[in-house]
Amino acid sequence: MPRIPPAWRRRAAAAAALLVLGGATLALQAQGSDDDPRGERTGGATTVFADGRNAFSFPAANLADEERTRFAIGNSFFRRNWVEAPASTTARDGLGPHFIARSCGGCHVQDGRGAPPDLRRGLGEQPVALLMRLSVPGRNEHGGPQPDPVYGDQLNNAAVQGVQPEAQVAIRYTPVQGRFADGTRYTLQQPHYRLRDLAYGPTAEGLMLSPRIAPQVIGVGLIEAIDEADILANAREQAAAGGPIKGQPNRVWDAPSQQLRIGRFGWKANVATIAHQTAAAFLGDMGITSSLFPDEACSQTQTDCRHAPRGAKGEGPEIDDKTLHDVVFYQATLAPPARRKADDRQVVRGQKLFHEAQCASCHRPSYVTGSSPFPSLGSTALQGQRIWPYTDLLLHDMGPGLADGRPDFEAGGRQWKTPPLWGIGLIRDVNGHQRLLHDGRARGVLEAILWHGGEAQASRDRVLKLSREDRAALVNFVESL
Repeated sequence: MPRIPPAWRRRAAAAAALLVLGGATLALQAQGSDDDPRGERTGGATTVFADGRNAFSFPAANLADEERTRFAIGNSFFRRNWVEAPASTTARDGLGPHFIARSCGGCHVQDGRGAPPDLRRGLGEQPVALLMRLSVPGRNEHGGPQPDPVYGDQLNNAAVQGVQPEAQVAIRYTPVQGRFADGTRYTLQQPHYRLRDLAYGPTAEGLMLSPRIAPQVIGVGLIEAIDEADILANAREQAAAGGPIKGQPNRVWDAPSQQLRIGRFGWKANVATIAHQTAAAFLGDMGITSSLFPDEACSQTQTDCRHAPRGAKGEGPEIDDKTLHDVVFYQATLAPPARRKADDRQVVRGQKLFHEAQCASCHRPSYVTGSSPFPSLGSTALQGQRIWPYTDLLLHDMGPGLADGRPDFEAGGRQWKTPPLWGIGLIRDVNGHQRLLHDGRARGVLEAILWHGGEAQASRDRVLKLSREDRAALVNFVESL
């Protein structure tokens, strides 16, 4: 058992008290059982019964007491801001030189979902939770995207003192008009992105730009514990079904295990493990180095970036392994909240329509979890649970309307991973919006469905023919998850 500093003990005690006072955790005794046919216990025995602004912020209901202490420590480093070096603190210094956020919680607000800038507040507002992936034609040494030689693999639109932000992101929208079979009109927003105020000269020829919104973090440890054989079985079953749905796994480089693994996280399934995702986000989003990614993301052209002060007195990684592991553990044990209104007549009707429209072909409802790839970074409480994430974790061609044209390991420019749907109905409670899809262009569930094309075109066309009442029922079902 590691020694915990007094300040961390106080924070852990405060967080534990909050959890008890919230009255939102209830351990369930149903490990691996199939006595939950409606999927109300979304995470099996890890499920919490919660709504409101903190609905995504509770630990797995069946965590042991000592694990809750570790959860609270990881929570602290997930939410609190990192600061520029040199600083009086040596535990949180090293922000930048380039960055887009000062903390993990800066993008995943309340462990929830980010949103694109609100243009009603002015065209100059810069995105925080909407990052821009960059690459040029070709592949890197691990088969992933080839970064821009000057700006790297991710645009950073903020910087510490004395260093230039790399560029600014400009976004505009054009309307896309449509009509349901009953004559009801709708309007979607087609976003257009470009970079301006490039601080280090032009980007490379053929630059590809891919916007990615920060998703909610609930249940990622359970996703990581899904057996790889189940994901591969999804692909085989879809291939054998003979219809348009032909999902494929993405195989990506995983730095912690130093091998290619099946991707599960990220909008293109371009990350295999929470440990890789966390360390990469510390570097890419905040400029915090770790033992996994020890070098600052400064290109040779960016001399101000290369000469900026380093955290940890420049003597080692800016986040030590123990702290990094606690942040990984924190995310791995964030519980999915229980499903709501499962016996509501309209929700039941919507569930039937969901299956009739073949939505469940990609949004596979449930699995029984196996074990975490890194036992010391997760909990045995996550194992053997019947969970209901509604995803196949496969890549699908979603048509030209959603295409970013940017390959990512084995993902093509029109392919995106099926995102989990659990908790989708609580995003508005937690984050005050419901901006969905990879760049937050959809303003709710129905708009997200209407953007579906490619392999999902037939399902979208079926929804276009639904009556107003059935459309509402379908949305209510999805929002009950």
